[in-house]
Amino acid sequence: MARWLPHLIGLLTPLVTIAGLLAGGWWMGATIYLALGLYPLLDIIAGKSSDTNPLEEGKAFNYIVHLHGILVPLVVITLLYIAYVDYSQFVWLGAVSVGLSSGASGIVTAHELGHRKPRSASWWLSRLDLMTVLYLHFTVEHNHTHHKHWAKPRDPTSSPWGRNVYFHFLRTIPLQLKGAYRARPKDFRYSMLVQTILVVTLLVISPYVLGVFLLQAFVAVYLLEFVNYLQHHGLVRQDGERANASHAWESRHRWSRWTLLELPLHPSHHLKSSTPYQRLDAHDESPQLPSGYYIMFWTALIPPLFHYRMKKSYNLYKQQTSQ
Repeated sequence: MARWLPHLIGLLTPLVTIAGLLAGGWWMGATIYLALGLYPLLDIIAGKSSDTNPLEEGKAFNYIVHLHGILVPLVVITLLYIAYVDYSQFVWLGAVSVGLSSGASGIVTAHELGHRKPRSASWWLSRLDLMTVLYLHFTVEHNHTHHKHWAKPRDPTSSPWGRNVYFHFLRTIPLQLKGAYRARPKDFRYSMLVQTILVVTLLVISPYVLGVFLLQAFVAVYLLEFVNYLQHHGLVRQDGERANASHAWESRHRWSRWTLLELPLHPSHHLKSSTPYQRLDAHDESPQLPSGYYIMFWTALIPPLFHYRMKKSYNLYKQQTSQ
């Protein structure tokens, strides 16, 4: 079987979201049931795989990531259109579904394409996807701050032992905004202007339209910051210390890998950020997450359980690497 075929599964998220919005009623929550209900089970059932190919070629992978990128604004536009012409209370359920799609499909894609050549068509598609969740500063902060200081105490997206995801979410966003401004003040101001114009325009159209847009953006950003919280949790790299694969958590769970464009192979991404997702490699020297990303989402919502499972995995990792 071609290695790109399983990655088509990830397109289910935006496609199911659109179908649910058009069906209306409780179907508007289809992506909630899918991503938060079914996907965690499939993350367990599908098991793990260390199968990678750092020399992988082929246009199919590139088509898949760009399909994600194109579907992102279409999903959001569908939500806004329904909120404007056929508003019902169910549209708020739809907004949460869209937020999950914007996070799991949109921001993941924007992250991948944001590492492509600046001002290229792929890079601009990344910017469009980020605009749909009011997070245009992400490209600057991620590429120029996070990739420079990842796993260091000064990195606002990395989290130390004991910090819970709720505090991390409240803390990291203002610090990332500050970091993006320091790195590229002109780009930051332009991004804020564009987003302000978008918000004001939606408010003029309808407060309901703006409301559902902001809700889906909030959900998407929470997913992003949950991932940031997870990927370097408790792993510390001191100033002057050379970065290596032990400074990021890895997950080899198939379902997370297939549906999130290999995002769980995070150490490989940091070792060479320009590497396209299909060429990311597994690293035995990396600590392994106790579960796939979908299970870890639920685990992080219960801080004592999250800390227990992460510490247990880390202690096992230390035992294995010390032998």
